[in-house]
Amino acid sequence: MDFHTTVERAQRLKQLHAEYKPLVLPTVWDAWSARTAAAAGFPALTVGSHPLADSRGADDQEGQTFEEVLAAVRPIIAAVDVPVSVDLEAGYGQKPEDLVAGLIEVGGVGLNIEDTVHSEGGRVRSTQEHASYVAGLRAAADDAGVPVWVNGRTDLFLHAEDASDVLDEAIERLRALEQAGADSVYPVKIQDNDDLLAAVTGAVAIPVNSTAHPVKHDLERFRRLGVGRITYGPLLQLALTDAMKGMLGPWVPSTGSHGASDGGVG
Repeated sequence: MDFHTTVERAQRLKQLHAEYKPLVLPTVWDAWSARTAAAAGFPALTVGSHPLADSRGADDQEGQTFEEVLAAVRPIIAAVDVPVSVDLEAGYGQKPEDLVAGLIEVGGVGLNIEDTVHSEGGRVRSTQEHASYVAGLRAAADDAGVPVWVNGRTDLFLHAEDASDVLDEAIERLRALEQAGADSVYPVKIQDNDDLLAAVTGAVAIPVNSTAHPVKHDLERFRRLGVGRITYGPLLQLALTDAMKGMLGPWVPSTGSHGASDGGVG
């Protein structure tokens, strides 16, 4: 994809976040799912690390190298005419400028970055460390001349035994990410907790991203709670898995069904 088109798509992604509250970004994993979501009318998409890994027989949590991820997402981005953001996990050990350069090179115009460092035993970055990484991404995008949308994710709620116990720390982290230049923030694993969602959406001035299940959740509820951005994580792929199993169920061979015909044809 040429540079001018990439810049235009990045600008469009920023505009869409202002137009839609919340902006729903279906989480896709290959060219087929991307084309299907775009054809359904969605104006932007995101590639999820978990469904992408599953579709390629790899493990989530940086079971692929950065180069492998870029090779996988390039044809996805090329398959559609809408902006595409990419979940880049914890950054695959890359410097911020290298992460942004690789993303832009394949036409990506947004990224998701989390604070669980899988390449270092799953440790969680400190608030300042994660904010500094996000600041590096912001500076790299600015230097490259592409307004890449940075979605700063925290896994504090995910790792906590009781999510409410880390609310104050999570809010401090989300605010630090906002100040570091994140365009939106993503506190995962609180999509079913109205109180926590309302607390975090009220604590920052930028859009808060929530995970959603395309069948089990309600868009209006997220809007009411102030959520500004919705992605599906692995839940769209899992919903399709359930649907596929249901469709295939009646066709599964049963015991004794093979070779049941004894007369052949005619």
